[in-house]
Amino acid sequence: MNILAWIVLGLIAGAIAKAIYPGHQGGGILGTLLLGVIGAFVGGSLYALLTTGSLALTATGLSIGGVVIAVLGAIVALFIYYAATKRTV
Repeated sequence: MNILAWIVLGLIAGAIAKAIYPGHQGGGILGTLLLGVIGAFVGGSLYALLTTGSLALTATGLSIGGVVIAVLGAIVALFIYYAATKRTV
């Protein structure tokens, strides 16, 4: 996937995940982009683990299913981040 598709997927997935996740998340547009890209990798890897049974570092594509998986991965990434830093929501 080219860099422009990564940016679009990251912005879409990060913005949706921040809207769904309760509480206030800072970071601006760059934080949202980074969260979405991390979510694409987390979601893609979890999807690969559940479907194939092997853990592989993979990302989702720019499609409706890919955006849904990236949003779920971004929510998981937000949860892990707040659990690790012990920030309250």
